[in-house]
Amino acid sequence: MVGLLHKKYYFLLLVLSLSYSAYAQEYLKIRAKQGDGISIVLNRYNLAAYKCSIDTFLMQNNLNRSDKLNLSQAYKMPIYVYDYDGVSIRSTIGRNDYDLAVFIQEYNEGLLQAGLREYDYRVDKVLWVPVHALYCTAVSDIKKINVIKQKIDDGDADLTKDTEGEEQEDSKALSWETFPIFGKEHEKTPIFTKHLEGQVYYLISGHGGPDPGAIGKKDGHTLCEDEYAYDITLRFARNLLQHSATVYIIVRDDDGIRDVEYLDCDKDETVWFNQSIPLNQASRLRQRTSKINELYEKHKNEGATTQRVIETHIDSRYETQKVDIFFYYYPGSNTGKNLANTLYSTIKDKYDEHQANRGYRGEVKSRDLHTLRECKPPVVYIELGNITNEFDQRRLLIVNNRQAIANWLTIGIVKENGL
Repeated sequence: MVGLLHKKYYFLLLVLSLSYSAYAQEYLKIRAKQGDGISIVLNRYNLAAYKCSIDTFLMQNNLNRSDKLNLSQAYKMPIYVYDYDGVSIRSTIGRNDYDLAVFIQEYNEGLLQAGLREYDYRVDKVLWVPVHALYCTAVSDIKKINVIKQKIDDGDADLTKDTEGEEQEDSKALSWETFPIFGKEHEKTPIFTKHLEGQVYYLISGHGGPDPGAIGKKDGHTLCEDEYAYDITLRFARNLLQHSATVYIIVRDDDGIRDVEYLDCDKDETVWFNQSIPLNQASRLRQRTSKINELYEKHKNEGATTQRVIETHIDSRYETQKVDIFFYYYPGSNTGKNLANTLYSTIKDKYDEHQANRGYRGEVKSRDLHTLRECKPPVVYIELGNITNEFDQRRLLIVNNRQAIANWLTIGIVKENGL
């Protein structure tokens, strides 16, 4: 497995590892959960964006990139475990580097907030230090470490694992809010900016309840449109909240954000607030638009000047037909058209940045659809891909990709506000 690493890099890692053996006890060991893959495990510990961490994980566990994880086996993470000396991080790791120490502190605090650590390192005297922070990043780049991107090497899945803080001016949260709808691992949400304060966003994920929407199949699993659209919508909502927006998730479930590839299909979705979803399609659409219009009038009377609706769907076409993300707006809605074009250009720019030779074939069109026509706020309707196509499935199944789509849409919203 040494061949997975460039020989020079491996030699450097070996030498540095030996030089730090006096300080570090061992690698952190974990056991995989049901449904975990290599990318999911590394993403959970905020390591999937770093090739160095991926290579180290593969090497120390004698794995290939395509291997499955065994639930009965303990895996070494690319994270060193130190005995915290109670004085400082710098004295603990033997490095007199302030920026590095701040990064390690924030890394540990982030994992504590995510529930991956039981105690603060200053309490249990155990400090976790990711390998990439010590060996794979120049000291001058430590401050920028949260915006490093790594291409994912699975077909169309080379979206990037953009961190949620890509557009943040300051890595320090202004405050923390708790939103149980995101699930236990994600409910604690940092508020980073006030860019979208006073703005109202209504997010609709397609279908739900008795209607799962488009259906795909992958390795014996059933893929339901409403589940994947909902997961991306939750991630998008959380990002908007981080910029102080007011957000309504119109179609709601109790699943939370799920960091697994295969999302179980169910029929327990409701519409804001706890209204059962009717089987009849026309009734279902009216239920959603009437609720949005009711809330729109409320916020308009309270002085809100920016209110938008974003509806996400996943297409179902011939299996051979690969579909890029595309956007609809209502004919004659200049605001809807402008927002759709901003989101389109943001997605295109991201593809051009990370997959220069791929080519992006998304588009913006006007259509006379019920939500576009009947909602009082301007609406953008988004198709995220073809759930029956194997390449588009990777765009939806890989957790990093679902997060990347949510991140890019958020960047588009922020751009629309001239920020």
